[in-house]
Amino acid sequence: MNLEALSQTIDKLSEDAAHLDRQRGEHHQPLFDQQLFHCKAKLIVPCVSELRSTYHSIVREKESGKLTSLRAEFLTERLLAQLTAIQRELATVTIRKKEPKHYTHFRKPINELYQELAQHQEWERRLKDMVKEKEFALSSAPPFQQANAQKALIATEQRLKRCQQAKLNIEKKITFREKNQ
Repeated sequence: MNLEALSQTIDKLSEDAAHLDRQRGEHHQPLFDQQLFHCKAKLIVPCVSELRSTYHSIVREKESGKLTSLRAEFLTERLLAQLTAIQRELATVTIRKKEPKHYTHFRKPINELYQELAQHQEWERRLKDMVKEKEFALSSAPPFQQANAQKALIATEQRLKRCQQAKLNIEKKITFREKNQ
């Protein structure tokens, strides 16, 4: 295979990998062995980038006259192994779809957790304001309306408590995910 054809093959793999990564998302563990790809990627695009880097090393060293036969053998073996691995991964998409999903597949991305946290913080602020309003309404209510005002205050306080608990759970998830990335 000549270098120009190899470059075109890598370009095609890059397009296919980007399409698959957008469609499938991140895998729960690195897709390939560390000996083959140093990037430990959970997506295919970084692996194609490393393949392209290996290709450019061969071209660069050949053009500069520094490519020894031993180095050429090492780089071409590595390039072919990387190329084959990526092609195999792209060819087995239908098989991967049938694999049981890892629990991380179902968890929300961390940016969504941050958005939920912000939403809960806003709800908490509003509920605190509502509790103050209900407390004021209870203190200024005539005796025959105090029971209803008390019920409204208790209901709002319970909503606030549930909101704060949900916010705390989201914060714990974020902390856990940040520690274990």
